Formats: sequence, structure tokens, C-alpha cells
Amino acid sequence: MKRFVHFLLLLGIWLLLTWSLHWQEVLVGVVVALIADLLLGDIFPLNAVKILSPVRFFWFLVYTVTFFFYVIKANFDVAYRVLNINLPIKPGIVKVRTKLNTEMARTFLANSITLTPGTLSVDIVGDHIYVHWINISTDDPKQETEIIVERFEKLLERVFE
Repeated sequence: MKRFVHFLLLLGIWLLLTWSLHWQEVLVGVVVALIADLLLGDIFPLNAVKILSPVRFFWFLVYTVTFFFYVIKANFDVAYRVLNINLPIKPGIVKVRTKLNTEMARTFLANSITLTPGTLSVDIVGDHIYVHWINISTDDPKQETEIIVERFEKLLERVFE
């Protein structure tokens, strides 16, 4: 059943990308989706279909808006630090803790941190993420976690767990 759902998801993506229902393109889409599912079906996350829930999809949209807000805010912060030569920068690697349990949720969190300018996820070990931060403003691990992780973590928890 899981493979069939993945097949339908891949076929749906193919049809959205081609934006055509001509029989030739649908046939090629079926073949490509079948081959992709057979070759790559084992690496699909087990609970990836959870995102199709309307409530989870809503929270994913909220996460997306929140993510873009923080990306824009971080872009201005990094640009200000680059343009202001008197502003001190204190880079370093911090260890933050996440409450997320699934691999997909942790991967989304790490990617969100990396895509936000000024931070870069270096490694995930257990429930900790090592993050290179452009300006370490505190030495307290709890405050570091609040600043870097919690803004995305609460929303990702509603989406993936």
C-alpha cells in the first residue's frame, strides 16, 4: 500500500510539472513514477504521507510563511553586519537541543537553520544539532536553543509528529 501511495504521489508531481493530460505524457509519467518508485521506494520516509492531512498542510503553510520571514530578517542582519565594520562578530559552533523525534522533522529543522543566513547546521547527533552561528550572543545553551531552534521547531512538530 505504501508503494502505491508513493507511486500516486510521484505521478501527481509528474502531472503537475508537465501540466498536460495528453495520453503520451501520462503514459511516460506512469513509467517514470513506476521506475522511480521501484528504484528509490526504500529511501522514502515511512510517514511522508502524513503531510497530506489538511491540518498538517495548514501548519506547513504557516511554517513556510514563518520560515520566509526569518530568512528575510536574517538577510538584513547579515547585510548590516557586513556593511557595518564596527559591529563585532563572534562566530562559533553551538550545540542546540531539539525535541523533534522523526528523522524527517529533524532534517527539515536542520535545513531551515542552514537556509537562514548567519547559521549553518554542521551535524545532527541524537537530539542535538551542531550549528555554526555568525554571532554567538549568549553562552547559555537554553537561550541558544530558543534563538536558533524554537521558532521552527514548534511548527515542524505540528507538521511531522
